[in-house]
Amino acid sequence: MKLRVTATVVGAVAAVLLAGGPANAQAKPYDHQDPAKSGCWNSAKVVRSAVIKSRLEPNVGTIKLWWSGKCKTNWVEIRTASSATGTISVYAKDGRYDQFRFKAGNKGRHWGNMIWANNMCAWGSASIQWNGGRGGQNGSGTTGKACK
Repeated sequence: MKLRVTATVVGAVAAVLLAGGPANAQAKPYDHQDPAKSGCWNSAKVVRSAVIKSRLEPNVGTIKLWWSGKCKTNWVEIRTASSATGTISVYAKDGRYDQFRFKAGNKGRHWGNMIWANNMCAWGSASIQWNGGRGGQNGSGTTGKACK
């Protein structure tokens, strides 16, 4: 079972929006929902992918940006070492994003929540570390922008 930790960033984003952030950055349908539980994953496809690299290794995992035409959402999935921990983020061009931390386990497969991104660009990023991140045991990856 995937463990999730609610990021404090969500509170910071809410505070910015309440303080008069841009109108187009308000929450949209499916924002911050799990694509598996919502059923959006059932009609989804990978639209961008990239390698997660470390300072010492050219490939420590993969990052994929998913798109659901049914739900008009994007989210990020990564595959890496099962001992890795880290952060997965997805961004929409209008400034909305979702970010969360994952713990080791789940055979190295982790995914984030969705961001509604109909008729706009979206992209994803991930940063990971293993063995405490010492000696270059950390990596990152970013997908290219996908525009739907």
